Amino acid sequence: MENSSKNPYPDIETEDLPKVDNGADLKALPLDQLPLLAENVRRTLIKSLSKTGGHLGPNLGVVELSIAMHRVFSTPKDKFLFDVSHQAYVHKMLTGRWDEIHTIRTYDGLNGFCLRTESEHDCYGAGHAGTAVSAALGMAAARDLKGTDEDVVAVAGDAAFTCGPTFEALNNIEQTTKKFILVLNDNEWSIDRNVGAIAKYFHALQTSPTYEHIHEKAADFVEKLAGKSLRSLAAKVERGAKNLLFPNVLFEKFGVRYYGPIDGHDVGLLVKTFEFLKEQDEPVILHIITEKGRGYEPAKANPMKFHGLGPYKTETGETSPGGSPTFSQIYGEKLGEFALADKRITAITAAMPSGTGLVGFQKVVPDRYFDVGIAEEHAALFACGHAAQGLKPFLTIYSTFFQRAYDMAVHDIGIQNLPVRLCMDRAGLSGDDGPTHHGLFDIGYMRHIPNWIFMAPRDEDEFADMLWTMANHDSGPSAIRYPRGAGIGTTVKDKPVLLEIGKAEVLEGKGTDVALFGLGHFFEIAVAAKAELEAAGYSVSLINPRWIKPLDGECIEKFAKQCTVICTLEDHTIMNGFGAAVIEHLNDAGIKTPVERIGWPDEFVEHGGVDILRKKHGISFEDCVKKVCKHLPEKISDAVEAVA
Repeated sequence: MENSSKNPYPDIETEDLPKVDNGADLKALPLDQLPLLAENVRRTLIKSLSKTGGHLGPNLGVVELSIAMHRVFSTPKDKFLFDVSHQAYVHKMLTGRWDEIHTIRTYDGLNGFCLRTESEHDCYGAGHAGTAVSAALGMAAARDLKGTDEDVVAVAGDAAFTCGPTFEALNNIEQTTKKFILVLNDNEWSIDRNVGAIAKYFHALQTSPTYEHIHEKAADFVEKLAGKSLRSLAAKVERGAKNLLFPNVLFEKFGVRYYGPIDGHDVGLLVKTFEFLKEQDEPVILHIITEKGRGYEPAKANPMKFHGLGPYKTETGETSPGGSPTFSQIYGEKLGEFALADKRITAITAAMPSGTGLVGFQKVVPDRYFDVGIAEEHAALFACGHAAQGLKPFLTIYSTFFQRAYDMAVHDIGIQNLPVRLCMDRAGLSGDDGPTHHGLFDIGYMRHIPNWIFMAPRDEDEFADMLWTMANHDSGPSAIRYPRGAGIGTTVKDKPVLLEIGKAEVLEGKGTDVALFGLGHFFEIAVAAKAELEAAGYSVSLINPRWIKPLDGECIEKFAKQCTVICTLEDHTIMNGFGAAVIEHLNDAGIKTPVERIGWPDEFVEHGGVDILRKKHGISFEDCVKKVCKHLPEKISDAVEAVA
């Protein structure tokens, strides 16, 4: 594959390049114009995403693939399923959304992933890895049952093959359908470089010396399958591919005919190959080699950064410098410090070393750092093995992704009371990434499991204290939830302190009108609400709960008896959240003090800026004031009107 990613058409203005946004026009475009179309797609992506941010690198790598698929197949009749679907921007552009691509991941704009409600061409919504092959196989089986003739094409990156569901689907293809196309988009990266035996296996396929007898018989093989009309294709495949048919490969054992690897940036070769594969009456997999960040030097040079990023300068790829350290960065740094003093501490992630901050830990104690690939279930069980052998595993997974390992949280960690330390990054709203990435359900799926303790820090310093507390808690499993990005800029002290398990922090305990329980980083909203209420002459108590489980029941009961109304604030759904736990506790205690709750509604929250979504869904100190005012004397009405 030709490795240059320099602009091959430097003197051509974008408006002079071909542009199509529907399948009919793409099919009518002369074949020799497809590389120019690919150039226009790349330039448009680079320019548009510099304003909004997004998954630039993955999409630059699938430009030719997407064009070839839409050239040969016809959506929405034919079905395209993209694993994770963060690489579907080009697909969106080619299906009527080219002129909207500048709105990607912005409120009321295009979603950063496939979304069934956004377009009929998005046949399956996604956002987590390992889903495409299973769902596509289900669609193929449904097609066979209905007797229709649409094609179903699943596109999965090499990282998706570290996912259990992908192999579960492969195990069923042969017995389920005779017509199925799977594209393995191999660029050696997910977010970070792929790890494990599967990654090594794919690399071996890429780099293995060409088998001479395969080259000699490649043309004859294709001719026997498809007739003499495709003899020219076989000759071209020979020139552009390593091993047209690699004998005895993994996929053949699953009953799936393997083709490749071929150059994933040769659009003409891809078109002809798909035309050939479309006619096959057996499940097939096409292995293509692509380059993440193709066509843009900054993305090519730093594929980890450009997997997904915020706005950047198109000339250099430079992003705005960060301010305060993020929770993820603090996590990697502090855990590394703890590990230097305690040789039992290990860190485990599921393909997210940079996103979780564990790159910092890895630099300090690389022998105790484990990246298991996109395999959250395995990661949790792997941590169980560490804990059962007396180690102190810190299992580090985004809140939304740990949903996949829920069974392990109950069956393996909880029942056995193993001291696994679960650190859930991106807890709460994840903004532009949308509903598949919001961490709004972890309190609900964790707080009812016996043996676990569960906490949330109000700032960076308390975060370090909680990590230290987890490191020294050996009597059972512990969990912590913390948000994406930076906190409020609180300085982290040099020596963390142990926190008393199940004990809330009372910042102001003399208020008798309102008690505000601000969980985690929503504590700052509670601080603002307190100021507003006190300006109106009301007496307010302010509590940092710290603990989701065990609740500080004594503290809750005290302020329920002392105050007229309680208000809980949490970056989580109201349904089955922290506020619900407070209500349950007071009900069991026979205390009838009203509890108002600030949190997210019982629905899947859309994508958009955090400030926009909080305002839309009533999450602010003003909303807190309005809710508690219903239970307070009339004298607060003037303050409420002022807030309104």
